[in-house]
Amino acid sequence: MRKIWNFASYNLLSLFSPPIGQEYWHCDMKRGFIKAKKRDPEVKALLEQDTTPQAIGLLAQQGVYEFHHDPLMLYRKDAIEKISATISLSQQSKIVQKRVTKVLENYHNHPFLLGKNIIQLNRGDEGFPKPILINYDNYTFNLYAAIDCIFKESDGTIHILDFKTGKSDFDRRQAYIYLLAAKYLYPKHEAVASFYNLETEVSSNVITATSNQLKAMLKQLIKISKKHQSQLKYYWRNKQEFNQIFPPNPGLPCRYCPFNSICEFSTIEVSA
Repeated sequence: MRKIWNFASYNLLSLFSPPIGQEYWHCDMKRGFIKAKKRDPEVKALLEQDTTPQAIGLLAQQGVYEFHHDPLMLYRKDAIEKISATISLSQQSKIVQKRVTKVLENYHNHPFLLGKNIIQLNRGDEGFPKPILINYDNYTFNLYAAIDCIFKESDGTIHILDFKTGKSDFDRRQAYIYLLAAKYLYPKHEAVASFYNLETEVSSNVITATSNQLKAMLKQLIKISKKHQSQLKYYWRNKQEFNQIFPPNPGLPCRYCPFNSICEFSTIEVSA
């Protein structure tokens, strides 16, 4: 029997409950592949491959990191060429190269973090962040919050910034999870959160949360953590019931699912 460990994260929350307006694209079976079947050879191989949106997001964040890793890079005329080489952009598909190059051009012209008191700036490929151990109402779990950037405002406020790419709307729930994490990481400081899209150069409003809002988010995370662990336990004892535990949502969502080549319910024909 596998060891069960209680955890929660924005990723798990989004796999359970999509942002408002994205319900049509939600499929529980995708969570099943990612969380329950992740060690199956076919699934593992697919998980090790970045999708186009994942590659763009990761390389865009790496590009921002490189601009600030060497601050003089912000002022070099050949910065985009240098950073493209550092992040091996030429090895990517044409669409990834085109969109990430545009991100680098945008950031070179308008460096969003310039002049900010940066406390932490991640490259994006560091792996799992250090978990935050939370005990609430006799339930203990690890909270994982992969934070892109933290900087300090002039009044001492901790500002958590999440980079985005693509056309997806900002999900306020993610900001609340970051603010919940900040409560444990920086207990003596006020904290705010925001999003910045590196492709569109659009910022969200600064997001704050009351203690009641953070408590509501904490309870929601505990609820999905418990349900997820319960489903995993049941699956490991009843693997033949995979599609009942994690029901599919076949149709247009299959077009963008990374598992459509191995999912028996996919409506997309995959050529050999």
